[in-house]
Amino acid sequence: MMPRSFIAIALAVVVLIGAAGAVYAYDSSRKGKIAGGVSVGGIDLGGMSRARAEATLRARLAAPLERPVVVRYGSSRFRLDPRRARLRVDVDAIVDQALARSREGGLLSRAWRALTGGEVHAQVAPRVTYSRAAVRALVKRVKARLDRPAKDASIAWSVSGIREVPSRPGVAIRGRELARDVEAALVTPDGPRVVQAHAKITRPQVTTDQLPARYPVALIVDRDAKRLRLYKRLRLVRTYKIAVGMVGLETPAGLYHIQNKAVNPAWHVPNSAWAGDLAGKVIPGGAPDNPIKARWLGIFDGAGIHGTTDIASLGTAASHGCIRMSIPDVEELYPQVPVNTPVYIG
Repeated sequence: MMPRSFIAIALAVVVLIGAAGAVYAYDSSRKGKIAGGVSVGGIDLGGMSRARAEATLRARLAAPLERPVVVRYGSSRFRLDPRRARLRVDVDAIVDQALARSREGGLLSRAWRALTGGEVHAQVAPRVTYSRAAVRALVKRVKARLDRPAKDASIAWSVSGIREVPSRPGVAIRGRELARDVEAALVTPDGPRVVQAHAKITRPQVTTDQLPARYPVALIVDRDAKRLRLYKRLRLVRTYKIAVGMVGLETPAGLYHIQNKAVNPAWHVPNSAWAGDLAGKVIPGGAPDNPIKARWLGIFDGAGIHGTTDIASLGTAASHGCIRMSIPDVEELYPQVPVNTPVYIG
């Protein structure tokens, strides 16, 4: 007859084996179920089967990511479709990882957690892939459309007057920041699909307010009207009657600058047929046969502004290319016009 102690031990072993088998069977039955506390991108998958988890992820993760991402700046819009971005959500891999996290720990700890309603508290990263090249192409397209350099203020010259062309700030889209925000929008199902682009505003070196100081004095010569206008800080202050070059010896049109100045200058006679016997000679300042009277403001290639005693020629095209003024007028103008003053002849 067997001792009672042996029987008791045998029974205990049988009970333990049965309990172990029951625990193993229970744990095996839960291999296809995700443990409580497992979530993907904020989506709780706890207690779900593989099929239900896959359906949930397709509805709540993949479907929202199929909407396009739109970049906005002011009234401009730029669209990136998921297909162009090659966006892909690997639902199968996500569920595999969620199930793997659910099986962490030993057999007994898993069974105890399941029986008592314990949770794993695991965050599984969404498996979302996309083309970084597509994102870079989008940013490049945005910058190509919106980037612009700052524009300095400038002057538009015409015989009717001086027009200020306003400065304009530049815009430089922050490309790295935009790429980062677009990438975040692509992979975030519950986030906004509209991304606001941000830009660095660049300032012009010359602003509209600075123009008057950059042009303290300017001259405009209207050859048709036979008038010379004096501007100070871009405002008209005086108009003079003048003579300009005759047909065939026209006063040259264009934008020039005062190159040199002289009081009672000598006349270096050009080697031209119209000069006759004087060609190539130097006539001293103040000499009777020197037509350059009182003052000289050189402009270009021997042409300049000077006084004349031939008052009757004023208002006509009578000179050999120079701009004639009355002596009182040229003496008044002379000290107000420094070298490098712009002269527009139209």
